[in-house]
Amino acid sequence: MADSTPTVGFVSLGCPKALVDSERIITRLRAEGYQLAPDFKGADLVIVNTCGFIDSAIEESMNTIGEALAENGKVIVTGCMGRNPERIIQAHPSVLGVTGPQAYEDVMAAVHTHLPPRHDPYTDLIPPHGIKLTPRHYAYLKISEGCNNSCSFCIIPNLRGKLVSRPIDEVLREAEQLAAAGVRELLVISQDTSAYGSDIKYRSGRWRDADYQTRLIDLCRALGELGIWVRLHYVYPYPHVNDIIPLMAEGRILPYLDIPFQHASPAVLKRMRRPAFAEDTLRRIERWREICPDLTLRSSFVVGFPGETEEDFEYLLDWLDEAQIDRVGCFTYSAVEGAVSNALPDHVPEELKQERFNAVMELARDVSARRLSRYVGREIEVMVDEVADGIAIARSRGDAPEIDGVVRFEADASVRPGTLVTVEVVDSDDYDLEAFLPEAD
Repeated sequence: MADSTPTVGFVSLGCPKALVDSERIITRLRAEGYQLAPDFKGADLVIVNTCGFIDSAIEESMNTIGEALAENGKVIVTGCMGRNPERIIQAHPSVLGVTGPQAYEDVMAAVHTHLPPRHDPYTDLIPPHGIKLTPRHYAYLKISEGCNNSCSFCIIPNLRGKLVSRPIDEVLREAEQLAAAGVRELLVISQDTSAYGSDIKYRSGRWRDADYQTRLIDLCRALGELGIWVRLHYVYPYPHVNDIIPLMAEGRILPYLDIPFQHASPAVLKRMRRPAFAEDTLRRIERWREICPDLTLRSSFVVGFPGETEEDFEYLLDWLDEAQIDRVGCFTYSAVEGAVSNALPDHVPEELKQERFNAVMELARDVSARRLSRYVGREIEVMVDEVADGIAIARSRGDAPEIDGVVRFEADASVRPGTLVTVEVVDSDDYDLEAFLPEAD
């Protein structure tokens, strides 16, 4: 089979940032004539893009590497675990190579060494927007790499490096290509979206005969010109975030903010070394909702952080009850290898962590149900993700794919994945909405 097209198996683990890295590597592979194999056995070699953030992710990555070696034998490892290649090589000495995150050239060099490309100009053409691993109607748009924060529980700066922002004209050209290819929703991601451009002094770029600075407000204004949904993730609540809320109220971008608050107690936040929490966040949230009443807030919280007292935890519960965060994720604190927080005193017992987790999620469920009930009887615009057996699974403007709720309704033949339709909400539960499709006049 010397003349057959070289095939590569690919596994992408971890967060959406890693997914974008995988998309870029796959785009390079396809541009050079490689094909993707549906399984390990059918590939000439396998690439595993690893996640090394928490212990469970590390375990999944190591197990996947072992599985790929067992079924294929030729494996290249990349991603966050590549920051510690000795650990991978010690466990799996037969891997062909190990590279770190965003090391696209190194990955391709390893592929070229062990599986040289065979170019065919008639078969290796790819679309201008590259290869995407998401459904055709939505895509992640990564605007920067790395992070300049030094949160005590996080090792992301060690894994992915310091903040490196992409120039705004480059980002906007990619966004425009995605929209032209049929993408109806862009999910803006990075480690710290609010810090976008600060590392390159908000350098100006030109797009569609207009100048924009590499900063979040300009990015939002420009993306609002594309006429598609734009959703912001990982937005630290720096003061300039206030300027984005009017754009949401105007419909330029979706009324949705994913803000990693992590906790509410000032004492815990200080030990976490969290940035941008000196402001009165409750007052700011209230003001945001006055400007944009349909604003949806998503956040994640950590309970059982070292030194978290009962008073700290009650403060968090009271804050959550007052803030009425629409979408809440919660995690019990776990020690991450290399994190500064490991050395803090007064670690919380596991049983108590679980009790606090349960209390947060119970409150979050009640808040979610209360917030969703306000949509009953209203008409809302939804994005259809799939249709099966006459039932459409869609998302409202307040629902990001895979992590938030859904809207279900009976669909006719005109409803297809990727379409925007207006439905009337008839019921709600803790996390989802039920609706129907009004008859056309």
